[in-house]
Amino acid sequence: MNVIKTNIPDVLIFEPKIFGDERGFFFESFNQLVFEEAVGRKVDFVQDNHSKSSKGVLRGLHYQLPPFAQGKLVRCVAGEVFDVAVDIRENSPSYGQWVGIILSAENKRQLWIPEGFAHGFLALSEEAEFIYKTTEFYSPVHERCIYWNDPSINISWGLNEPPKVSEKDSHGELLIKKIKTKVE
Repeated sequence: MNVIKTNIPDVLIFEPKIFGDERGFFFESFNQLVFEEAVGRKVDFVQDNHSKSSKGVLRGLHYQLPPFAQGKLVRCVAGEVFDVAVDIRENSPSYGQWVGIILSAENKRQLWIPEGFAHGFLALSEEAEFIYKTTEFYSPVHERCIYWNDPSINISWGLNEPPKVSEKDSHGELLIKKIKTKVE
């Protein structure tokens, strides 16, 4: 497994070694020891999620407040997405910066998004299936959303037309207002 650093040091790309022939392919999609060595700490995943989206669907930018902040190991198993992680750790030197990569069934890459980041993705193919592991359980009371088009973050989504977003995601907060440290 190749581990590729991004311009935000805590966000990592995991690129598997794929063994293929005329019968198909094989690759190791996850190895706890390799993963923990790459991220530099013990990580326990507690939940797996799976979504399906049509072309132009944009989900995010989601995060959860402590004590339910989630680290995510994400990948696209069918189709292609543009996946984004935004650093929302107030004391971080990369606060408000983002990393975006193409994840696809073809490239089989995964992105590690640690706790303290907002996450979102845009479906680029006609259909995209997206799966991810989380380090904490989903907690609706702790869930928050930053507006996908926040001008202070300025994510280059590469859109030619407005994305399809959920009602909840269309009412995201701006990053400048987002840091609410208490559950209301």
